Amino acid sequence: MQDEVRDKSVAFVINMGRTGSRLTADLLRAAMRRYLEQSRNPKAHHGKQTVKQLVKQGAGVQNIEITEKNIKSFERVARKYGVDFALKKDPAHGKYLVFFKAKDADALNAAFAEYAAKSLRREKRPSVRERLSHFKEVVKNMVQETAKDRSRGGHER
Repeated sequence: MQDEVRDKSVAFVINMGRTGSRLTADLLRAAMRRYLEQSRNPKAHHGKQTVKQLVKQGAGVQNIEITEKNIKSFERVARKYGVDFALKKDPAHGKYLVFFKAKDADALNAAFAEYAAKSLRREKRPSVRERLSHFKEVVKNMVQETAKDRSRGGHER
């Protein structure tokens, strides 16, 4: 009885060794196939990227200038419209050059229109801190007359 169990155990281990080696070989082949496919077709970058990555994609590249203080708001709007772009600072003028694909020109025009509308709205409204300081000044300048009300023991306005 014990010999029979031992023989079956040994047969099972040998059989699993063969199956395991085939499985390992199949997994290695699949991994090599996937690696070769990725090397033939490199992943295209989307959104914000370097100028070099943008030029590598083969589409024509155009550029526009924007000021330094509005970079983050422009990035948010460009990401919303799915524009592939790259930023490069122009140290001579203190402005940023935004490079984008020529085929994204329509999307960039829409994004830039929304960005311009946002920046104009922001310029019209005073900041919360400015409004708060204004109201502090108004309150300081208010004249409060206090006279003691002797009947109640407190101040009267």
